[in-house]
Formats: sequence, C-alpha cells, structure tokens
Amino acid sequence: MEIKRVGVVGCGLMGSGITEVCARAGYSVVVSDINQELLDKGMKAIRSSLDAGVKKGKLTEQDREATLGRLKGTLKMEDYRDCDLVIEVVIENLEEKRKVFATLDKVCPQHAILASNTSCLSILDMAMATKRPAQVVGMHFFQPAPIMRLVEVVRTILSSDETIETAKAFCQSVGKKPILCKDIPGFIVNRLAISFLLTAIRGLEEGLATREDIDQGVMLGLNHPLGPLQLADFIGLDTIYYICSAMYEELKDPLYAPPTLLKKMVIAGHLGRKSGKGFYDYKQ
Repeated sequence: MEIKRVGVVGCGLMGSGITEVCARAGYSVVVSDINQELLDKGMKAIRSSLDAGVKKGKLTEQDREATLGRLKGTLKMEDYRDCDLVIEVVIENLEEKRKVFATLDKVCPQHAILASNTSCLSILDMAMATKRPAQVVGMHFFQPAPIMRLVEVVRTILSSDETIETAKAFCQSVGKKPILCKDIPGFIVNRLAISFLLTAIRGLEEGLATREDIDQGVMLGLNHPLGPLQLADFIGLDTIYYICSAMYEELKDPLYAPPTLLKKMVIAGHLGRKSGKGFYDYKQ
C-alpha cells in the first residue's frame, strides 16, 4: 500500500517532532490536539525547529516553506478521513489511547494503518478497540524525533505482514531506521534503558555516590554522551515514572518498580528540564 497522507494525533513534544519529520519527507500531514492553545504551541515548535534548520544551513528557506505548506492543524478527528496512516501520540494512558483508536477506526478509510507511538503500552490492547486489528502497529519514534534515527516497529500477534512491511517502508522513507520487535512491555530500547536509569536513581537514593559522580562514571567509563541522571532529566521524570509503572504492572519484575525517590520527585513537580528542576537545577 502506498502512503500519501499522514495523520498525527497529538502535537506535543513528540507529536510535533513526528509531524515535522513526515512533512519534511514530502508527506501531507494532518495534526491535531485537544485545544487550540496546545495545537498552536505545537505548530510554533515545528516552525521554530524549521527556522533553526535554515539558520544551520541544513534546510533552505524554500524547503521550510514547502514543509509548512504540507501541514494542516485541526481540532476535528473527522479530518483524518483521507489519511493512509495515522500515528497516535497522546498521553501514556491506555484507556485514552483506546478511545483515540476507536474514533480513528470509525473515521479513517478501510485501508488505513493505525499506529501508536507509545513507549511501553500494549499495542494489542489498542488494536482490539478497532475492527481492523491486523492493520494496527506500534511505531515508536525517539526524542527528539527530527534528529533520532531509530523507530521501533512493534508487531502484535494480529498485525499482518503487509502492515509491518508498509510501516517499515514508511519509516525508511522519512529517513529512519526501523527495528522490529514483539509487543512486550518496553519493547527493546526501554526494556534495557529503563532498568539502567532506575538502577542509577536507586544508587543515588542509597548513597552510592553523588549525582555528578554517577553521571561522570557512566560518561567517562561507558563513553555515554549523557549520564543516566542527566538523561532522566532530559526525558522527564514523570515520563520515566509512567513507563516503569506500566512495565512493572505488566511484568511484576522488581527491576521496574518505581524507586521511592523518583515517585517523590514527580509528586513535588521536579520533572527535569521541562519543569526547571530535576536531579539538577536548570533555573540558574
């Protein structure tokens, strides 16, 4: 199946990035959010990202204008009626995602593929909210989407071969490298990364070392560009909390149980870079 028109449900940090990636690759893209304020914020982020690309010489002004011309922002789910592929990028809550999939199933054409950008939730549970489970797949992009090359293509026990091959081909068409994985909590990357981040947080909680020494140990000893606590702040501590909680609920593996320190920081609103304070202070 040829994909010509793409839909993105959610224009937040990830949604706006995925929208930009698709539009820059030449696709017509419809993107929505729950209200005009959030939609405007997301569209502004896309324009800012494109402007930065022009300033850095990675994008011409003509390319920027052409990309913006392929975008349509909306508050109406009905505007996905002509899409060949719709990628859901809403809050990491299974019931909310199921509602989105049920609505898309009614609105989108019969041939359309429905995908979720979830980082840990069950794709099959979302698929079963539709009458086309064979055409539902996970497509997990990474933040920041315009820069990170990886996409995890998640196959459920009901996903058809055609759906998977179309999803992989689409990822390649937007300049990404698809890797195929099963529909298990955390998929590949988060299955590994979350346990790593939580181990670092527990180390800080238990007094293993200072935050600086934990991060420097990983950066200099493992040659990582960021330490695990710095990375946690970048991802968002609330996001990590939601992911590990969902993984623990499904797997019941203590490795993924949220550390008390992480839970208390989320309750306090210390979410990392986006709130100005996490393991490090970003308000200075």
